[in-house]
Amino acid sequence: MCSNFNTTNTRESTMPTGSIGKIRLLSGNSNPELARKIADYIDVELVKAEVNQFTDGETHVKILDDVRGSDVFVIQSTCPPVNENLMEMLIMIDCLRRASVGRITAVIPYYGYARQDRKDEGRVPISAKLVANLITHAGADRILTMDLHAEQIQGFFDIPVDNLYANTLFLDFFRDLKKITGNLAILAPDVGSSKRAGFFAKHLDIPLAIIDKRRISDTETNVMAIIGSVKDKDVLIPDDMIATAGTIVQAIETAKIQGAKDVYLSATHPVFAGNAVEKLAASDVKEVVVSDTVPIPKSKRFDTLAILSTAEFFGKAIKRIHFGESVSSLFKFN
Repeated sequence: MCSNFNTTNTRESTMPTGSIGKIRLLSGNSNPELARKIADYIDVELVKAEVNQFTDGETHVKILDDVRGSDVFVIQSTCPPVNENLMEMLIMIDCLRRASVGRITAVIPYYGYARQDRKDEGRVPISAKLVANLITHAGADRILTMDLHAEQIQGFFDIPVDNLYANTLFLDFFRDLKKITGNLAILAPDVGSSKRAGFFAKHLDIPLAIIDKRRISDTETNVMAIIGSVKDKDVLIPDDMIATAGTIVQAIETAKIQGAKDVYLSATHPVFAGNAVEKLAASDVKEVVVSDTVPIPKSKRFDTLAILSTAEFFGKAIKRIHFGESVSSLFKFN
């Protein structure tokens, strides 16, 4: 992670000014490359700022540009190191609030803690709600994110939340894949992923299959079966994220056992925790297609990995928010 993100400000926005004030973008250290791409799309410079750490590890933020009255979008994924990036975002928001900005939108391409969205056993927190409270109380007026792991997290906020869908980003990519293979099927890695898988099956007009995963006991391994058929077909397995890659690699193996030919993966958020990269690189997968909501260092890139940019998606949404226009009409498909 970059320890000191400092941008120069050599040009002013050429966009018309909204009712709140002119549009400004501020980036933290979690994903500066995506932030620069968004700024290039909108044709504005990133706010000049110092975002780094004191020698004792505390986060330090100083805004070097005048942002009074501006409509500021803070671009920060809460990806690993999750707590550092989260704290950095909270302090940036507080700093902007004290600088008398007009409005603050937290742009969170990847929303961490999203899998802790309910109490599924005794004496555990609902961390996704806690994070929502922290962001709101820090001073954010609005949230812009992509592919929340659980859509009900939008209800954890008492401020507007725009949850973009990356399906359309991948759809164009996989339309070309369908033309190449000519015999493509969609495979949901579990029942919970069937909605996403169904989207691709519907819009690509191809068959859908679902993996039924059941545990025999607390100590015995999962039994994997497929509802539907993937025999003699090329298979696309879509998911919202790849964390440890354990489930997704099992899905690849199951598809192959059931007679699938080439297997492709897609995931919005390439978290790649632990030895996920090693698992994927060693698996029998043809291609892994992900977005850039989470930065992937060169050390975690492998031959079968393809990365699609979300910069235009976020750029369009930011401009629509700034001018009070509809966001959902751009990105949500039935």
